[in-house]
Amino acid sequence: MNTNTSTITTAAAATAPETVAETASEAAIAIESEHAAHNYHPLPVVVASGEGAWVTDVEGRRYLDCLAAYSAVNFGHGNARLVEAAREQLGRITLTSRAFHNDRLGPFVTELAALCGKQMVLPMNTGAEAVESGIKVARAWGYRVKGVAADAANIVVMAGNFHGRTTTIVSFSDDPDARTDFGPFTPGFRTVPYGDAAALETAIDENTVAVLLEPIQGEAGIVVPPPGYLPAVRGICTDRNVLMIADEIQSGLGRVGATFACDLVGVVPDLYLLGKALGGGIVPVSAVVGDRDVLGVLQPGEHGSTFGGNPLAAAVGLEVVRMLATGEPQQRARELGAHLHERLLALLGRGVVAVRGAGLWAGIDIDPALASGREVCEALMRRGVLAKDTHGSTIRLAPPIVVEQADLDWAVEQLEAVLGEFAVRE
Repeated sequence: MNTNTSTITTAAAATAPETVAETASEAAIAIESEHAAHNYHPLPVVVASGEGAWVTDVEGRRYLDCLAAYSAVNFGHGNARLVEAAREQLGRITLTSRAFHNDRLGPFVTELAALCGKQMVLPMNTGAEAVESGIKVARAWGYRVKGVAADAANIVVMAGNFHGRTTTIVSFSDDPDARTDFGPFTPGFRTVPYGDAAALETAIDENTVAVLLEPIQGEAGIVVPPPGYLPAVRGICTDRNVLMIADEIQSGLGRVGATFACDLVGVVPDLYLLGKALGGGIVPVSAVVGDRDVLGVLQPGEHGSTFGGNPLAAAVGLEVVRMLATGEPQQRARELGAHLHERLLALLGRGVVAVRGAGLWAGIDIDPALASGREVCEALMRRGVLAKDTHGSTIRLAPPIVVEQADLDWAVEQLEAVLGEFAVRE
């Protein structure tokens, strides 16, 4: 446990300065608001540094990071192994483009493929790029292997999905914030209810090339599917000669107490979509991982990225893979996650109406009569805990896997105190 924990509540809850002078945080936020596009609505905290599960703002206040950049910082801020891997590579070479080979890419894709139990890796940069790449691969596979007629391929997706915000991806989103005023939309997608295997099977026809889903829906509020759902999806895809594509960008690489959320139910998809934690919180790294009979459909010139597979990204990603190969991060997330969920479940009926999740990943539904998710996150911020709301009354907790158990307990105590404050207000 961080020895300064006892002082954090006081520091984070300190009242605003009595003078009207602009604080360092206010000044930084004003500059950003003036010149950065307003495509986010962040909490009013300005982070300047971080170590492990903790971050410090520009005024020296410290906070427990319970978001971990949506799983991108699974291994903690400033992880020594990952920083050293990056530093060593920075002194050698950072970018060549795929016009040439580099000496880091081969080891990275070899060991990542082995971690996934697959044969091939398509390296990209962001999670959305991995999803877009998976869609292209599935369509090419459908035309070149399955024999679907030209331009007739369709992909079945899930209601409540979140796979990114590119034009094609928002074409099959049901989030109005992601869709409104961004049409016309890309055709070729069919949406079915998440968790409904019968609806999925009905939606598949002879032109269906893939089923794309999150094994646990993150942005929707850490929604865990019904028992047996993912195995049923796997069986349907196999029987109907359709690719199963698992978007493990948030759920994968240790977050849920296993390497992948699919591992929790013994399911192996045809393609894994990976990102976020693959870059260790240092550089953007993503990948599509599958076997040669699927990824092998791509030919030179058909897909690419200037930065995809660059030496710096490959060096950091390789160290991430080697950390996960030990199984230690997964075990830690599993054990700490069990403790976290036990503590959160004790809040049911005390301002909390539902708790979902797996490993160190929790979706907490706040009683909407008590407060909104945003209000709870703002109150937590004032107490030194950083979390993120979604869909009105839900908050998400996803601390770095390196977090200490005592710090988790402290965070839950702050949540309990916040809920108590709102209850008194009511």
